[in-house]
Order: sequence, then structure tokens, then C-alpha cells
Amino acid sequence: MREHRERNFRILEFRENKFDIIGDVHGCYDELMELVVNLGYEKRGQAYFHPKGRRMISVGDVADKGPKNIAALEFWMDQVAYAGAFWVHGNHCNKLYRYFLGNKVRLSHGIEKTVEEFERLPKEERIAFRNRFMCCYESQCYYLLLDKRRLAIVHGGLREESMGRFSNKIRAVCLYGETTGVFENNGKPIRLDWAADYHGKTFVVYGHTVAEGPRIVHNTVDIDQGCVYGGYLTALRYPELEFVQVRGKKYTEYGGSGKVPD
Repeated sequence: MREHRERNFRILEFRENKFDIIGDVHGCYDELMELVVNLGYEKRGQAYFHPKGRRMISVGDVADKGPKNIAALEFWMDQVAYAGAFWVHGNHCNKLYRYFLGNKVRLSHGIEKTVEEFERLPKEERIAFRNRFMCCYESQCYYLLLDKRRLAIVHGGLREESMGRFSNKIRAVCLYGETTGVFENNGKPIRLDWAADYHGKTFVVYGHTVAEGPRIVHNTVDIDQGCVYGGYLTALRYPELEFVQVRGKKYTEYGGSGKVPD
């Protein structure tokens, strides 16, 4: 593997570029395990491996809102540590990181469920989990460029002119997508559809914003199909560009402006 590593992004080259990119899990651990098995992964030791050498990549937002947040986080920490997986920073991942740093964060929009699970752990397990999460988070980045920059993985959004660069503005788009500056009644920002204006050569895979289906638009695809709201947990197989989905249970109400699949 060849690696160009900045603090906040990575440009990676593998001999074989075979990836399974998984959308926002939000604590839906049972659905995640079903999807992993459907993708052909097998448990060996501490992690899951594919017989054909494929790698998993998470678009972020592994926890919050669902019923098994700690288990979902543990799964991805094991995949990163033992199986060469990657996990780009999502806004919920970033919020948990800031919480563990001791920063003041509002325990709302789902993180309260993760913190409640965390607080139920025995003290020694809480210390070990926090330390492990912090190390894992700090080992990952805001976006990945793969396969000779043919493929980009990010949580919220990434413009072509931002690739290979980083700033506070790019960081905000990576975590939250692009916003209008106006907020909905529920306090969530109204988003700009950055993908509608994207015309880059790099194929961008992202999540964060619930979309009714994983449709390729202008060389981008949103693989957040609202699993935690009763939609689907989606994986994109690359380079095949095939979608594999598992139906989710409705663990919480959806209050956004997108559309959860029927």
C-alpha cells in the first residue's frame, strides 16, 4: 500500500481496490451484522475478513439514535485495528470525540443514547472504551481518496476543488454537507444539494443526509437510506458499483427533510 497521509485526509493506493462502503449505521448493530454476512465477510479472531481480500469502509455516524451503539462502535474499532478497515469522521463520531475530550456538547439528537449505554459500563470498561475510541478516531480522517483518486469517501460532502486540500470550511462540509445558514423548526440546518452541482471525475460516496434510494447523481451517491428510521442499511461494492441492502427496524422518528424509503 502507498499512502500520502495528511492530518485530516489520506490518499491511499492499494494493489487491489476492492471496497465495501457502508452507510450510516446509527447504532443498528443487528442490521450491520446481517449486512456484513451478506457481503461475504467471515469472523476470524477479533474482526471480519473477506475471502477475496475486500476492505470495509464506514462513511461515519456509526452510533447515536439506535439500540446498540457501543456494540456498533466496538465493531468498527475492531475492523480498523485488525482488518485494515477505514472509518471517515461523521458529525456524530466527532460529537462523541468532543464529549470524551470533555468539551461541552448537547446530549441530544441521539448521542444521549450512546452516553447512556456508555455510563452503564463498569468503570474499568468505560476507561478502556474511551481510550480505545479516542485512539481509533485520531487514527482516521475526514475523507479518503482511493484508486488513483477515482474514488472519494466522505461523510457529508466534498467538492472536487477541495480534494487534496483541507481547511475549516472543508472540514465543516465533510461533516455536515453544505448548508444554507437557515434552520428548520427542529433546529437542523437546511442543506444545499451540493451533489446536484458536482461535475468532478472522482466518484464521491457519502452519507449523512437520508435519501430514498442510493441513486448515482453526477458521479456521486448518497448511501444513507435511514436504517435507524426503518429504511435500509446500504453498502456499495466498489468497483462493481453494486448495492447491497438490509431492511432496518424503526427505532426512532425521522424529523428531517429527506424521505425514508417505504
